[in-house]
Amino acid sequence: MEKMNIISLLSLFVNLLIFSIIPKSSATDLSPIYYDRVCPDALPTIKRVVEDAIAQERRMGASLLRLHFHDCFVNGCDASILLDQTSTIDSEKNAAPNANSARGFEVIDRIKSEVDKVCGRPVVSCADILTVAARDSVVALGGPSWRVKLGRRDSTTASRTTADANIPAPFMDLPALVSNFKNQGLDEEDLVVLSGAHTLGFAQCRTFRDRITDDNNIDQGFASHLRTICPQVGGDSTLAPLDPTPNSFDGRYFNNLVSKKGLLKSDEALFNGDDGETDELVEKYNEKQQEFFEDFAKSMIKMGDISPLTGNRGQVRHNCRRIN
Repeated sequence: MEKMNIISLLSLFVNLLIFSIIPKSSATDLSPIYYDRVCPDALPTIKRVVEDAIAQERRMGASLLRLHFHDCFVNGCDASILLDQTSTIDSEKNAAPNANSARGFEVIDRIKSEVDKVCGRPVVSCADILTVAARDSVVALGGPSWRVKLGRRDSTTASRTTADANIPAPFMDLPALVSNFKNQGLDEEDLVVLSGAHTLGFAQCRTFRDRITDDNNIDQGFASHLRTICPQVGGDSTLAPLDPTPNSFDGRYFNNLVSKKGLLKSDEALFNGDDGETDELVEKYNEKQQEFFEDFAKSMIKMGDISPLTGNRGQVRHNCRRIN
């Protein structure tokens, strides 16, 4: 009996020890210094490739930032958006918000190749590459910097259905946007400040056609100009800038909203002229670009904390487009 008790105690001790050393999957497991020892050249390599890609095409900065957004809003920041279609994976690349729209995948491939080369092995996850590339894109285009928390692992699944359901749509009104962000653990301030990412990039005609033909909450001169490049029929993929300086990270996006020149319905929904919370935030960021920069950095860190895979969950993919 005494021998059995000792064995039982030893078994309990071993189980407790194992449980205590298995990393739990939460944002608290992430750290800005995660790669400092295992691969100190990882982050400088990501920065170099991002800057080179943007030097070749400045629009790429917006595309890389958008990939991070569209990844995090689908089951967390786990690089599921990068997985190609297979017999067992319904690729998020084919979801309505991404099809013929999401881009920059080849830049992520290049980053992965270069990082694995300098690290000597696949140690940096594709999820972390997306997160760092988003930050480096913002910085390269004149925006703020922040310390990216690292240590995410990559998913082994993707969900086209969840991407269709969770990624904010360009036609959403304010209640729908608030609800959408709340489902991700993000509040109204996060909604407004992260929407400020639309200070970069372009949108396709199909995403704003209804706004320029049926919406009354729009500057009529602005709408008239857009109708010359976005006809009622055809030209779905014709691009228009999301703000007047689409290749520079600045506060012009909020000036657009105050002037009723938000390109998308979901943009202008943030400013209704009713002195609500989102109106106040838009006016604040319009007047104080530095506060926009500071709050954007905080909200990007918060978004990067959405449901990361850590510890023994997920994997570090050898190729970002497919599971190991």
